[in-house]
Amino acid sequence: MKCVGKMTFLPLLLVGACAFAGSYDAGMAASYERLFSGVSGAEAGRALHFLSPQAFVEKLQQGESTVAIDIRTPAETELLSLSLAGSMAIPAERVFAPENLDRIPTDRPVVIVCKSGARAAAVGTALRHIGFDNVYILKGGFQALAAYYGPREAYAGAGPGPEPAE
Repeated sequence: MKCVGKMTFLPLLLVGACAFAGSYDAGMAASYERLFSGVSGAEAGRALHFLSPQAFVEKLQQGESTVAIDIRTPAETELLSLSLAGSMAIPAERVFAPENLDRIPTDRPVVIVCKSGARAAAVGTALRHIGFDNVYILKGGFQALAAYYGPREAYAGAGPGPEPAE
């Protein structure tokens, strides 16, 4: 009896696997294949448009016109939010609404920010996939930015200023 049970299970498993194998969107898979074609080795982060907190801060200090989009929930942004000029708060679940896609500039870098970088990686990759080539992902999110950015970094390149407290 056991052998018969196993033999009837195997064809069902194979039928299920075959059904799954043909159920994906081949056109979408090909477009992701193009998107990820340059993603390998040490340059993977650059190819995926990850931006370290240090690189992000340096761009801002150099005066580069950058738009940051905070994709955290309204509850998360209620207490702590971005204060950069031109920054936006658009929750991740609303980013792809047509009215919000229309708000995202295409003429300057856009940095997607969340708490840890996980949501930003998903949203940023999807935005790039649909044609926003100027979108970058803040690696490590607000957590990494807070860990990196302190008084020393704030006054770096600003000339003489107050000595940071230790």
